[in-house]
Amino acid sequence: MSDSNQFKFDIHAHIMPASWPDLKEKFGYGGFIRLENEPQSDSKRMMRDDGVFFRRVDRNCYDPEAIIEDMNANGVNIMALCNIPVLFYYWAKPEHTLNWSMFLNDFFTEIQEKYPTRFVGLGTLPMQNIDLAIQELERCKQLGLPGIEIGSHIEDKNLDHEDFFAFWEAAQDLEMAVFVHPWEMMGQGDMQKYWLPWLVGMPAETCRAICSMLFGGVFDKFPKLKVMFAHGGGSFAHTLGRISHGWHCRPDLVNINDVSDPYDYRGKFWVDGITHDKDALRYLIQVIGEDRISYGTDYPFPLGDLQHGKFIQEMNDLTQSTKNKLFYKNAFDFLGLKVKLS
Repeated sequence: MSDSNQFKFDIHAHIMPASWPDLKEKFGYGGFIRLENEPQSDSKRMMRDDGVFFRRVDRNCYDPEAIIEDMNANGVNIMALCNIPVLFYYWAKPEHTLNWSMFLNDFFTEIQEKYPTRFVGLGTLPMQNIDLAIQELERCKQLGLPGIEIGSHIEDKNLDHEDFFAFWEAAQDLEMAVFVHPWEMMGQGDMQKYWLPWLVGMPAETCRAICSMLFGGVFDKFPKLKVMFAHGGGSFAHTLGRISHGWHCRPDLVNINDVSDPYDYRGKFWVDGITHDKDALRYLIQVIGEDRISYGTDYPFPLGDLQHGKFIQEMNDLTQSTKNKLFYKNAFDFLGLKVKLS
């Protein structure tokens, strides 16, 4: 298969409905996002319900037909669509986040069923209440969604918190893939200039999630759990030497749960391939392994790879076998789907 007709399965893309009810009016308190039409434009404005502007989005953030136009123009065969982190609503009352999650998961399912050869959906859950999260996880499985997306932490709890062990067990038993996306970056309030929360905070936030699960023993307790971390695993690969050194030199602080050397957990989880840099991807392959990296874009947002893997296709030192793994085989494996090249 040549680069000109490379099959591509984008494991990391976002979508939201074109409209939804006024959640402040529905639930009786504020803090939610609402959509407003941009005058004389196809764009919409994401507004906090106190009237503060959050983000402007175009049709390709909410219209599957517009997304397919972009996919066709860039040779993308399949996209996995998931929630936008600002819409997780882990801070809301659990029953209200459940209601919102059900609304979104029905939306993801509708798209997946309407365009079965182009899209798969990753569900969203009320992770602040594990009983409700597992309940909706089971419903996502029944709906035919192959996995779900969660945040890199849930309010003030990292992903190693014992409250989440029942969830990890359920995801493992249901064979539901878990995509971990950074959000509410630590230290965000201290680095507002220069877009640093997204440039510096996000990579650190993703590394925080990986290290929490690793040192918390999650990968040991649930060896069949399928987890992928966004944005190339953040800063993890490039700081793994330091992380491992800490495990060796201060086990009293680091290895309190009797886990193995952090290097031993390579191959226990997936990352997407959003590095924006050829040498960074080469190193990521060396550290994580070519069987555990999946091409993704973070579409349609500007910090994503909106050239849809062009830099990977241009890497002539990668074999076609490796490119096939990165571009689609590992995504099918992660989601437990049968490879269909169509």
